[in-house]
Amino acid sequence: MATILVTGANGQLGNELQILAKQSKYTWLFTDIAELDICNKDAIESFVISNNCTYIINCAAYTAVDKAEKDTEIAYAINATAPKNIAEVCAKHKCFFIHISTDYVFDGTKHTPYIETDATNPQSIYGTSKLRGENNALASNQNTCIIRTSWLYSTYGNNFVKTMIRLGNERDQLNVIYDQIGTPTYARDLAAAIIHIVDITESNAQFIPGIYHYSNEGVCSWYDFAKEIHDLLNITCKVLPIETKDYPTPAKRPHYSVLNKTKIKSTFNITIPHWKESLKECITKLQQL
Repeated sequence: MATILVTGANGQLGNELQILAKQSKYTWLFTDIAELDICNKDAIESFVISNNCTYIINCAAYTAVDKAEKDTEIAYAINATAPKNIAEVCAKHKCFFIHISTDYVFDGTKHTPYIETDATNPQSIYGTSKLRGENNALASNQNTCIIRTSWLYSTYGNNFVKTMIRLGNERDQLNVIYDQIGTPTYARDLAAAIIHIVDITESNAQFIPGIYHYSNEGVCSWYDFAKEIHDLLNITCKVLPIETKDYPTPAKRPHYSVLNKTKIKSTFNITIPHWKESLKECITKLQQL
């Protein structure tokens, strides 16, 4: 039976994996920085040997996009060097590696959904460090699966959904960017897809490495996303659309980062919900907390 190590267990995706793992037949080991420092290769190897791990799912990342522009060293350590460490340990001990990456590896100048083979051109330290992590992982372990995702949210941690709910209840009016287009991703859906990939691998006794894209179905702007959140909760705050230039940030965001999910759907026979359906589910869970 598979033994699966999850790093970054206290993040949004890690927490959702913990929930779904309770219904899983595998042995799951959830770690964060307190239990395992992924910047320490010897510590990773010792953990893998001690626990006879067969999979490592790396959910850990430096995701403070604007802070990364100054915290360059830390961003690269967590997003680029740590995946290399994990991948090298995986290669040595014949583990399968599933690594989570981002739409920020693209520059956002396309007008059709990005496929896995499109040219990467990150415009921020965050995106650049994540791309280097992808490349390091793929170069270090042939049994690596990279899953790029976008606009992640859940009932856990800090995210756009929670922020819009809080600000919507505090203010009469909000300005939200309308000229950045992408797709929200409910972390529980992504967690379910990851477990499904493990299930397929275990049942077929074959791991299918490579780069894959996963987000929910559909397309929207941050403005559309905010409006839908408020509509579902009957929040009366007025939401006004603004352009990116009217809300300058240290890190440049891709204007268009819709991901094409054809490859992951066809390879693993995955069905992906529309972002509006998943948002409704997440908000229902938030109301129950």
